[in-house]
Amino acid sequence: MIGIVDSLPEMGVTEFEPFYRLAVAAAIGLTVGVERHWREREAASGQRTAGIRTFALIGMLGGAAGLIEAALPAGGPPGLVVASIFLAFAGIFAFYKWREEQAESDFSVTTVVAAMLTYLFGVLAVVGDLRLAAAGAVGLTAILASREPLHRFIEQLSWIELRSAIILLAMSFVILPLLPEAPYGPFGGVSLRSVWSLAILLAAISYVGYVAVRLFGAGRGELAAGAAGGLVSSTAVTLDNARRVAAGGDADRLAAGAAAAGCVSYLRSAVLAVGLAPALAGFLLPPLLLGALVMASAALWLVRGRLASAHELGRLDNPFELAGVLKVVLFLTAIGFAVRAASSVFGSAGIVSVSALAGIGDVDAAIVTVAKLPNLDTGIAALAIALTVAVNTIAKAVYALVVGRGRFGRLFGGVSTITLLVATAAFLLARAVAG
Repeated sequence: MIGIVDSLPEMGVTEFEPFYRLAVAAAIGLTVGVERHWREREAASGQRTAGIRTFALIGMLGGAAGLIEAALPAGGPPGLVVASIFLAFAGIFAFYKWREEQAESDFSVTTVVAAMLTYLFGVLAVVGDLRLAAAGAVGLTAILASREPLHRFIEQLSWIELRSAIILLAMSFVILPLLPEAPYGPFGGVSLRSVWSLAILLAAISYVGYVAVRLFGAGRGELAAGAAGGLVSSTAVTLDNARRVAAGGDADRLAAGAAAAGCVSYLRSAVLAVGLAPALAGFLLPPLLLGALVMASAALWLVRGRLASAHELGRLDNPFELAGVLKVVLFLTAIGFAVRAASSVFGSAGIVSVSALAGIGDVDAAIVTVAKLPNLDTGIAALAIALTVAVNTIAKAVYALVVGRGRFGRLFGGVSTITLLVATAAFLLARAVAG
C-alpha cells in the first residue's frame, strides 16, 4: 500500500486527487478488514460484527467525512463534521460489538478500537499525509495479527524483565528530558544527555536480546546461557564460569559457555562500531566476524553434541538493576572524558592507549566513545577499537587462567589465543587493503 501511495505524486494527479485519496482510505479499511475477517473466518454469515467489507466501508466513511470537512466554507468550527461522524459511528459500532460479546461471552474491545483507528486513518488519508495514513494502517494490521505471539510474550515475561522494561522507559522518557544537553568541564566537557542516551542505547540492545533469548529457550545448556550472558557482559560470564569450574563444574562445558559469550561479544562490538561509524566497516568487520566465527566453532567443538542440563539465566545479574545502570553511566562518562582528554594532550596516541586500557573491563564504552568522536582519523579510530577488543580478549583469558586454573584456563586461553591471532591477521590485512 505504501509503495502505491509513494507513486501517486509521480503521476501528476491534481484534478483526480480526491478520488485517489478516497481509494486509499478504502484500501486502509480493506487492509485491516482482511486480518479481522481472517480472525473470525469460521463464523457463520451475520455472526461477526465486522469483516473485510465493513472495515472497507469504515475506511471510506472516514475518507468521506474528511472530504465533507474540506468542502465546508472556512470560518466554521474546525473538525466538527469529522468529530460528529466519529462519535456517532463509534457509539453504533460499540453497541453492535456489545451485542456480539453478550452472545459469545467475548469481552475483547480490540475490534472496536481497530474500527475507530481505521476511521481516523481514512480521514487522514483524505485531508492529511497519505504516507502516514498508509503506514499507520500497516502498523495497525501488524499489531492485530501478532495477538498470539504477543500473548505468549506476556505469559513468559518474568517480573524482573518487566521491571527492567519500566526502568528503561523511565530512563528514556522521564530522566532523559530533564538532563541538560550543554557539555560541562574541560577538554570539550561532558554532556549528561549524550552520555545518558548512549547508556539507554546499550541497555535497549541488551534488553531486547535478553528477552528474545529467554523466549527461545535460553538457560538450557551452557551454550545458550553463555550466549545470553554475552549480551550483558562476556567478561562477567567468563569470571562466573571460572568460579564454577573452581567449585567443581565441568571445564569443557563451561569453557564452551565462555566461548559462546565471547562470540556474542565480538558480534555486538561489530554492530556497535559499524552502526555508529559506518566508515569503520572495512577495517573492523573482517576481524570481528572472523573472531566470532572462531569462538563459535570452538564452543561447538568443546560440547561436541553433549549439551549440559538446564542452566538458568536467572543466576546472571539483570542488566537493568538500577545500580548496574548507574555504573554503566559513570563508566561511560569516565571513559569518554579520559579519551577526549588524552586526545587533547597526547593526540592520536592517547586515544589508542586509553581505549586499549578500557578493554580490561569492558569494550562497549570505549567503542561507543571512539566511534562518536568527531573528526577522528578512520584508521586511528579502527586501531583504537581493535586494541580495545584485543585487550578485552586477553584480559578474559587471564581471568580464566587465574580463577579457573587447570583445564578451563588452558581451554579458554587456547581458544582466546587462536581467536586473537586470526582477528589480528584479518585486521592487518584489512588495513593493508585500505591503504
